[in-house]
Amino acid sequence: MPAQVSSLLGNAPSLLDSQVTSQVRNHIGYLTLDRPQGLNTLTLAMVRSLQGILDAWALDSHIQAVVLRGKGDKAFCAGGDIRALYDSHLQGGSQHVNFFQEEYALDLTLHHYRKPVLCVMHGYTLGGGMGLAQGCDLRIVTDSSRLGMPEVAIGYFPDVGASYFLPRIPGELGIYLGVSGVQIEAADALYCGLADWYLPQHQLEMLEDRLDRINWSDMPLKDLQNVLSKLGVQALPDAPLDRLRPAIDHFFSQPNVGSMIEQLHQVTVANSHKWADGIASLMETRSPLAMAVTLEMLRRGRGLSIEGCFDMEQHLGQQWFEHGDLIEGIRALLVDKDKLPKWRHRGMAELKPEQVQRFFAGL
Repeated sequence: MPAQVSSLLGNAPSLLDSQVTSQVRNHIGYLTLDRPQGLNTLTLAMVRSLQGILDAWALDSHIQAVVLRGKGDKAFCAGGDIRALYDSHLQGGSQHVNFFQEEYALDLTLHHYRKPVLCVMHGYTLGGGMGLAQGCDLRIVTDSSRLGMPEVAIGYFPDVGASYFLPRIPGELGIYLGVSGVQIEAADALYCGLADWYLPQHQLEMLEDRLDRINWSDMPLKDLQNVLSKLGVQALPDAPLDRLRPAIDHFFSQPNVGSMIEQLHQVTVANSHKWADGIASLMETRSPLAMAVTLEMLRRGRGLSIEGCFDMEQHLGQQWFEHGDLIEGIRALLVDKDKLPKWRHRGMAELKPEQVQRFFAGL
């Protein structure tokens, strides 16, 4: 898309997809996910819209920075529209394949974007929403923020760059978040380094007002940081994960998921037994295959570049619809809603290491 198209995208809804709107004010391009009734979950058309607009703005000298946000109070983005991907697979279509390829390309664009991108992660920021946010330079959380990579709950693995950003969280916190699929709030997001600034929800309007009045220098990222420093903070007290860190580092450094669950049930570390027992019980409801592949993927990701991580996730994803638990997870949780998924393996004891390694063969 040529740079001049950005003038068409400036102060009117995007011409590419009505569920992504764009606007330019004070040299800032605002991109808004406009599907609040669906918690701003991503469709293939939305991914293509975002990519097209970002490509145009990257070449537009009028644009100094980008703000990425979601419409409504409930979510920035609660992930991808996985029901549509489920239907595509069962009908023999290609949308589910194209979606992941183009979503990964979009996320990689954000990781390498030539202009600063500020993301407001209010409400639910899950899965594909995290993929967007973690590629941004400035990530804001609020009172309502709920962040997570919950894919193992539906028989999938955390993707969209999770094999890069989760293993780089200190200690075993990223392994914990990916293998268990739990969600965290603002204090923990800052503690983990998955967010940079906290602003109370009611100050988001003030933030927009301040952005409208920036006098831009030749360092736009610093200009944005100066605005945030007057409104927000970069740490919050009493982050739950801070207190749980010794236990998490112990349990989630175990060699495999089966050992993690066993130790969580049986061993007490730093008065954490009630929490640990609950996490073990939660993990016993997840897909054994998804958790085991996730653990292997995250540990491999520690030594890979961002491009290498996306390549690994793409390699896994190409096999997963046929050989993973995703279709059954979507059926149980979103289609039939019986919440009784019949995973390929009834427990970790049934899953053999070679069944996990098979997904990584040929990588």
